[in-house]
Amino acid sequence: MNKAQLIQVVADKTNISKKDAEAAVNATFEAIIEALKAGDKVQLIGFGAFDVKDVAEKKYTDRFGSGATVVKPAYKKPTFAPGKAMKDALN
Repeated sequence: MNKAQLIQVVADKTNISKKDAEAAVNATFEAIIEALKAGDKVQLIGFGAFDVKDVAEKKYTDRFGSGATVVKPAYKKPTFAPGKAMKDALN
């Protein structure tokens, strides 16, 4: 399922226009992203939890090129952990 299909499903299930469904889906995604940027965990009971993990800087040797040491800078990695209800629904 892609974003357009998700919007169509939301419109069909809620009996709202496709334009309103698109606005709702976009607002939901934006709210989740803004919360994660602020360092908050987004927990949707029955669905799952979105969080951000810090990945440390990593140094490694370029084995296929010059053999130089390459540094991969630290970064933030978004994560998702499914909730119990989702796990139960899939099994």
